[in-house]
Amino acid sequence: MFFSSWQDLWRVLSNGAISYIFLILFLRLSGKRTFTKMNAFNLVVRVALGSTLATIFLNKQVSLAEGLTAYALLIGLYSSLAFSSFSHIQ
Repeated sequence: MFFSSWQDLWRVLSNGAISYIFLILFLRLSGKRTFTKMNAFNLVVRVALGSTLATIFLNKQVSLAEGLTAYALLIGLYSSLAFSSFSHIQ
């Protein structure tokens, strides 16, 4: 199928733009240390965030609020784990 409806296209455009803006905002709020080093753990978090972004764009069963909550959860857990491991070293 090449085209299903204008409503589906509008949903992808609006949810996609809003979710992308919030992803950038959440990453900015989490600080510069969120992705400073590239290790296996950072790669997993980046893939998870990318997968979440794609799901928000294309899956009709996932609401924008659920996707933004998933962003906040992933970034919050990542930041808290990174902070705890960093403070443990010092």
